[in-house]
Amino acid sequence: MKSKKLITGFFLLLFCIGAVNGTAQTVPPGKSTQKSVVFSRKIKKTLSIKYLVYVPAGYETSDESYPLILFLHSSEEKGDDLNLVRKCGLPNILEGNDDFPFVVVSPQCPENEILGWNTENLIRLLDEIVLKYRIDERSVYLTGMSMGGRGVWSLAIEHPERFAAIAPVCGYGLPFQTGRLKGMPVWIFHGAKDQVVPVQNSYDMADALRRKGAEVNHTGYPESGHDVWTETYNSPKLYEWFLQHKKESSD
Repeated sequence: MKSKKLITGFFLLLFCIGAVNGTAQTVPPGKSTQKSVVFSRKIKKTLSIKYLVYVPAGYETSDESYPLILFLHSSEEKGDDLNLVRKCGLPNILEGNDDFPFVVVSPQCPENEILGWNTENLIRLLDEIVLKYRIDERSVYLTGMSMGGRGVWSLAIEHPERFAAIAPVCGYGLPFQTGRLKGMPVWIFHGAKDQVVPVQNSYDMADALRRKGAEVNHTGYPESGHDVWTETYNSPKLYEWFLQHKKESSD
């Protein structure tokens, strides 16, 4: 009898506490109070990305589609001033050059992107470029240096279906993710004396890709440090190699 009174008193106490808080407990003892609930809300997001775009001479007067190179800069060019992007790498080479046979898009990574390139934003930019310019979607290529080289690995691994070939320059990748690049032609560039990004990582990425049957070229610069992009992007061999590769038509 005493235990029954204690139990009754306990539930009376819970009721009083709920009443004081304005939420009286009405669920009978022994019944579950856990419910399945779905949260749904439409969220609109505005994406803004600054970028340089290069179109070959004759683009405006022709109706043909062009191959595209998406170029990703290093951490030194982050910010909101596109003149920083012009300083080095492929955009620097394109200054005053009117016979380069590609459309080239060079976005700028905002300063507040502390982890580097946002791959979701990059793929949305690529979607916009393909709609806005006459691009041969079988001939879309991806390259970048340092932080941009890391961005190349990440973006290609997430969206291998979008690129015909990639060329990471002194960038860091994760070998265990290379299975998604099994059919991707890859050309890796790295300086043997790089003190910023370990050159061993490029060897590891190349080995992992080869084990999965990927087509891999690996150019090491024995006497170079971190800056191998100047020599890489000044050589026509990379662009000739890009043009040798096209994705199969999805038709």
